[in-house]
Parts: sequence; structure tokens; C-alpha cells
Amino acid sequence: MKAIVFDVFGTVVDWRSSLIAQFAELARETGQAIPGETLADEWRGHYAPSMDRVRHGEQPWTVLDDLHRQSLDRLLEAHGLDFDEAQRQRINRFWHRLEPWPDSVAGLTALRRHYTVGSLTNGNLSLMLDVARHAELPWNVLFCADLFRHYKPDREVYLGACDLLGLPPGDVMLCAAHNSDLSAAQALGLKTAFIPRPHEYGPRQTRDLHAEGDWDYVAKDILDLAIRLRSGDSA
Repeated sequence: MKAIVFDVFGTVVDWRSSLIAQFAELARETGQAIPGETLADEWRGHYAPSMDRVRHGEQPWTVLDDLHRQSLDRLLEAHGLDFDEAQRQRINRFWHRLEPWPDSVAGLTALRRHYTVGSLTNGNLSLMLDVARHAELPWNVLFCADLFRHYKPDREVYLGACDLLGLPPGDVMLCAAHNSDLSAAQALGLKTAFIPRPHEYGPRQTRDLHAEGDWDYVAKDILDLAIRLRSGDSA
């Protein structure tokens, strides 16, 4: 194995807590009562359906930043929240300022000593550059959806990254906190690593609490994955 690519939202960065904190900051500044937790959860709830509309041809190719904005406008209207255009642009860029999980930076740093390490994300490049800069993520390379004009789990994303790396799928591993992502990658011949993020969706999370497939590696976090890879321990 020569390269490891990572899902980012939820696997490497804590999108939910980051959004909630930024909504709280905006509420303090504006004096508005903003239901940050509800908005964060509902906004993320629009994530997969919005991409599916693109994947299924119901909407032309649209980058994630723009899909997020479309979803945001619907949410604000549904909750009766009045923000001007500048404020809406600021809120949409909350996704550009996501905090890493505590193990992410150290784990990626350890892995890149021995492997090419990159993102494999549904985010667009400008979004993911900002996320990487804000969270200080030490990527070697960024593979983003707009590079392939497809969203995961389309095969073009996984195999496109392998092609650009100049590697067969068996020399590339996807690390993700989402079993469905790993299942799609495994079906195309990539190696797989699962790390649980049991608080990604908050205290009532019910999915992706544990490995649900025969993945090549299961680790408690990214730093633990680096240790397991060096020791050859996959369990």
C-alpha cells in the first residue's frame, strides 16, 4: 500500500461542533435567537439529498459550496430567520472553518512519513483548501469532488483518485468513519480502514458506531491507525 485517502467531513473534522460554535458566535453578535444545534443537524441532513439530485441528473453539476447555500436559504426560511446577503455568505462559509478531531493532525502527520496522504471528499477544492488551512491538516494532495465532477459514492471519485496517483486500487486505502463510503471503495478494489466517530452526529447518534463490514483495518482514531499500520495489526 502506497497511499491513504480520507473522507473529511466527520472523519477528519468535527463539522457539527464547529457549526454550532459559529452559530453561537453569530447569535452573540446579532442578538438573534439562533437554534444552532437544530440548524447544524438539519443543514447536514440536506447534504446527501442535495448531492443525490446532482448524481441522478435532476440538477446540473453544482459544487458543494453552492449546494450548501441552496440548503441554507431553505433552512433560514423554514425557521423564519432573517439574514441579509452578507450574513448568509458568512454563514455558508462556516463550513470553511471546521475544527479537526483531537487526533487528526498528529495522526495524518505520522502517516505521511510513510504514505502519500490525501483527502477524498465531496467538498470542492476552494472549500477544502480553507478547511485544510484552518485545521492545519498536513495533506500531500487534495482530491475533491469538483476534480471529477462526481460525488461519492460514484465510482469516478474513487477510481479517479487512484488514476491520478498512478496507482492500482489495491495500493490505495480509504479511511472513513462511514461504513457506506468504505463499502463503495471496497467494491472497487481499494483497501479500507474504519475509525469510529461516535459523536459526529451528537449525543443521539445511532449509525456508524462500529465497523459493519470486513474492512482491512479498524482503529480507534487516525493516530491509532498509524500505529497499527506500522505494527501490522489490523484488528
